[in-house]
Amino acid sequence: MAEEIEKTIHRTKRIFINNLDSYSSKCIAKFLSACVVGASLVDSGEVEEEEEKTSQDEHAKVKEGTFQIVGTITNKSEEKRPYVLEEYYQLEREALFQHLLECDVIIYDITEQADQVEEASWAVSALHSEMVQFGDPKMFILLSTVMTWALSKPVDPDDPQIPFTEEDYRRRKAHPNFKEHICLEKLVVKMGKTRRAFFSTYVVASGLKYGMGEKIFHFFFKASWLGDLPKIPVFGEGNNIIPTIHINDLAGVIQNVIDHKPKLNFLVAVDDSKNTIEDIVKAIAVVLGPGKIHQLPKEDAFLICDLQQRDIDALLVSLRMEAVYLKDKFNIHWVCESGLVENIERVVEEYKQTRELLPIRLCILGPPAVGKSIVAERICKHYKVHHISLKAAINETLVNLESLTHVEEGLAEADDSAGGAQDFLDTLRENMDQNGGRLDDQYVIRIMRDKLKSKPCTNQGFVLDSFPKTYEQAKELFCADDDEPEDTKSKIPPYNKKITPDFVLSLDASDDFLKSRVLDLPESVVEGTSYSQEQFLRRLASFRESNVEDETVLNYFDELDIRPIHIEITSSDDQEYLVVMERIINIVGKPKNYGPTSQELEEEERRSAETRLSQQEQQSAEEERKEAEEAEHRAKCWEEWVSWEEWCKRLEEVKKQEHDLLEAQSVPLRSYLMKNVMPTLTQGLIQCCKTRPEDPVDFLAEYLFKSNPQVE
Repeated sequence: MAEEIEKTIHRTKRIFINNLDSYSSKCIAKFLSACVVGASLVDSGEVEEEEEKTSQDEHAKVKEGTFQIVGTITNKSEEKRPYVLEEYYQLEREALFQHLLECDVIIYDITEQADQVEEASWAVSALHSEMVQFGDPKMFILLSTVMTWALSKPVDPDDPQIPFTEEDYRRRKAHPNFKEHICLEKLVVKMGKTRRAFFSTYVVASGLKYGMGEKIFHFFFKASWLGDLPKIPVFGEGNNIIPTIHINDLAGVIQNVIDHKPKLNFLVAVDDSKNTIEDIVKAIAVVLGPGKIHQLPKEDAFLICDLQQRDIDALLVSLRMEAVYLKDKFNIHWVCESGLVENIERVVEEYKQTRELLPIRLCILGPPAVGKSIVAERICKHYKVHHISLKAAINETLVNLESLTHVEEGLAEADDSAGGAQDFLDTLRENMDQNGGRLDDQYVIRIMRDKLKSKPCTNQGFVLDSFPKTYEQAKELFCADDDEPEDTKSKIPPYNKKITPDFVLSLDASDDFLKSRVLDLPESVVEGTSYSQEQFLRRLASFRESNVEDETVLNYFDELDIRPIHIEITSSDDQEYLVVMERIINIVGKPKNYGPTSQELEEEERRSAETRLSQQEQQSAEEERKEAEEAEHRAKCWEEWVSWEEWCKRLEEVKKQEHDLLEAQSVPLRSYLMKNVMPTLTQGLIQCCKTRPEDPVDFLAEYLFKSNPQVE
C-alpha cells in the first residue's frame, strides 16, 4: 500500500488563491497546505494520517509533496499565516500576472467580494491568451455560488421536489444581483474547452458556507452566543430550503478537482441536507442561544448592520440541489455530509474555538467584608461575564418559576414543564418556611447548578461569588453528570468541567483589618445587613472555624488540580481594588469575547465627541479670557508708556530751561573771572614754575593774596 501511495503522490504544486485574508480563502488555504498532492486519488488511512500530522504542525516548514500556497491579501496586518508561502499586497496587473504564471493552479473566490469578479475575468483571459507559452499545464478554478441558480425554473414543473444537479447547469438562471457572476462562469467554462492539455478550467458552485468561525450565518451565531435577544429572528416565512456546505468539505472538493482533473467543467458543491432557514436558525438557537425563534418580515433584515445585501439575498434563496458528481467520482472525507443541523454540536464547538469565544470561569472565596463582591463586579465588567451569587440566583429562580406558573394559568392546557415549575415552586416555598427563609443544601445545589449550566454562563462564563461554602457543597455542585464518561486512569476525582471554575481566587485579610473596615462603614450602610457587629463577628468566627479543617472548599479544588490563587488584602487605600485587579488580569489573561458591540462603540464615540467638544469649548473660553487679559494689560502698558513719554518730554524742557537760566546767570561771573582773576592766576602759575617751591600750593596762595588788586 505504501508503494501505491508513493506512486500516486506527485511533485509539489504551487497554488494561487486570491484574498487570503477572507473567510473562505483562508480556510481553503489552511486545508490545502496540509494536503499531499494526489492524496485524494487513493482511499487510504495512511494518507489521512499523513494529512492530519501535517495539519497539526502548522508552524513547520513546507513539507515535500504538499501544496504550496501563495496569494493576494486585501489588508496588511500583523496576523501570521504560516500556511502561506508568499503574500502579495496591492500589486499592479503586470506583476500579479507574473506570479500567476509561476503557479500550477489558480483559484479565484468570487463568493465574498464582488470586485473580484472583474479581476478573475481578467486573470482567466490573460492566462488563456498565453497558454501556448506555458512550461507546464495550468488549472484555473473559479469558486462561485449557487446564487447563479437562484431563479432557475424547476426541472419538472409537476414535481418541484426534484433537485438540480450538475447536468442542469445550462438551465440555471441567476439572481439579479449575481448577473456578473454567471457571465464569468460562462467565460471560465468556455476558456477551458479550447486546449485542455495546456489550460483546464473549472467552476465550482458552492452552497452557503458554514463552519470554522462562520461567515454568512455569523449573525445568528453571534446573537445566540451573546444572549441579548430572547428569541433569534428568522427573516421571511422561513420555509425556503438553503443549499449549504461546510467550508472544509468545500476545500476537499477543490482538492479533488486538482487531483482528479475531471472532464466536467461545472461542479456543484453542496452537502446532503435539505434544511430550511428556520431549521438552521432553530438548531443554532437551541444549542447556543435561548432556544426560541420568531419570524420577522424579510425587510427587517436590512436593519441588521451585520448583514450585507448579498448575505440577505443568500438567506432568502430557495433551492434544492444535489452534488451527484462529487458523490460518484470524488474521494471526499466529509466533515458534515448530512448538513449543518445534523452536525450543529460540532459546528458550534468550531465556532467557539475558531473565534476564541471561550468561557472564563472564576470562583472568589474569602472571609466576610474582604471585598469579594466588589472584586467580582470588577472582573465581570472587565471580562463581560456573569456575576453569580447565591441570594441573586435563588431570587431569580423564584421569579422565573412564578412567571411559568402565571403562563400556566393563562393556558387552556398546561404542559408538563409548567406543571413541574409549580411543584418545584411549592417545594421551595415550603422548605423556606420550615427553615426561616433559608433553603436546604439539596435545593441550593440544584438552583446553582442549573444557573451555571445556563446558556449565558456556558457561553461567556461566570464569577461565582462566595459559594460554595463547604467541601460537601463543592463536591455536590461540581460533580460529574451521569452521562459523562469516567476516566479510570486519572487520579483526579470526576467532575463537570463545563461548570467548574478554571481559576479560584482566595481573598484574605487579618481579623483586625476586617473589623476595622466594618466599623468604618456608615450606619446607613450597615443597618439591615449582615455587617452589624454581632452578625459580622459570628460570620467571621464561623468562616475561620470552617477553614481550619482538612476538608475545605480550597482543599476540594486542590484535589481537582486547580490551584487557588491567594491574594492578601492589607490596605484600605485601594478602594477600587486596582492592584488586585491588575494581578487577576495578569493571571487570567485577555478577555475572550466579541469586545464592545457596535452600539457600545457608537455610544463611546458619542461620549468621546461630547467630551472633546466640551474640552474645546473650555479651551476656547480660556483662550478668550487670556486674550482679554493680555489686551487689557497691553492697553494699560500703553497708557503708562504714553504718560512716561510725556513726563520725559517735560523733564527735558525743565532741564533746558534750568540750563539756559544758569547760562544767563553765569555770564557776569565769567566776565569778572576773566578780567580780574585769570590774569593774576596765570602770572602766579608762571612764577611758581620758575621758582619751584617746596610747597606749590602755599606759594600760589601767598602770591594770589599779595597780587590781589583789591588788596592794593
